[in-house]
Amino acid sequence: MSLLFNSYPLARPALFSLDAETAHELTLSSLQKAYDCRLTRHLLASRPQLPARLMGLSLRNPVGLAAGLDKNGAHIDALGQLGFGFIEVGTVTPRPQPGNPKPRMYRLPEAHCLINRMGFNNDGLKKFIDNVRQSEWRSGGGVLGLNIGKNADTPIERAVDDYLIGLEGVYPHADYVTVNISSPNTQNLRSLQEGSELPELLKALREKRKELADKHQRQVPLAVKIAPDLAAEQIDVIADTLPQYGVDGIIATNTTITRNAVEGHPHAGQAGGLSGPPVHALSLAVIQRLRQRLGPEMAIIGVGGIHDGKHAQEKMAAGADAVQLYTGLIYRGPALVKDCVNALARAAAPAPAR
Repeated sequence: MSLLFNSYPLARPALFSLDAETAHELTLSSLQKAYDCRLTRHLLASRPQLPARLMGLSLRNPVGLAAGLDKNGAHIDALGQLGFGFIEVGTVTPRPQPGNPKPRMYRLPEAHCLINRMGFNNDGLKKFIDNVRQSEWRSGGGVLGLNIGKNADTPIERAVDDYLIGLEGVYPHADYVTVNISSPNTQNLRSLQEGSELPELLKALREKRKELADKHQRQVPLAVKIAPDLAAEQIDVIADTLPQYGVDGIIATNTTITRNAVEGHPHAGQAGGLSGPPVHALSLAVIQRLRQRLGPEMAIIGVGGIHDGKHAQEKMAAGADAVQLYTGLIYRGPALVKDCVNALARAAAPAPAR
């Protein structure tokens, strides 16, 4: 295990010499090949343990993989070797779509950040479900979240239709389902967080989930992923609205459209969502306000800018029940997972008796 984790800093310069999206694809394919050759399967025995509960689900530890890294659910088992307590894949849309034109992902190494405008590029719901069904992560006790969105060419006034198709498709294969209404890279998507749009979407999802729960004889938890760029009043409205429609959790947060923290960087003017450490403070503020408004009942997953164990601790102290990683993995490698679990374990340990 230590060989894999310690080798990433040696491989990173070569990966960073490539285009960011090419390096991303190469990393996933290399990890998959290592898994297929059984080179990483021994890591399961040494997965860091810190049992936790999330939306009624039992986690081996509360450090998860955020959606976006494995959009097609094609590498679930390979990623599962890296120590995550739960994994979320997607975002998947009903129909395949190429996403936005390339290049569409940029590194900002001085700030340990990424800017992406991928645009929900994916192979569509059918292929996604095929991939999920072939994985062994869930049968081995792993918790799997499936993240759904709308196609770019679906008019925003018909967005509900896409989410209902997505929910029905992924429902039998998910431990929880995430409704992504906060990506900045699909036109008008974030408007679903506002006004009457959110209650209308949630009402339709509630009715569809009831139908699916009756059909499959189990109720799958539902989470909503929100943006970090919301005003306090908008956060309050979301916090007041979601419980009314039976939503089980909130993922806080997605990427930010602000650039204050990276002003002057050559890529700062690129369109898309910024991820990395500058998002940490933004997401903390959202988590804190949500928890104050919601009380202890609804689950909150903290994501955005976790670069070390201390950041994970701060997310939990702000009110999160679990955390997710993405951009930090690009800069730190898989050692970040264990670092976060260990930091959370230290924070949870009782003080020694005097």
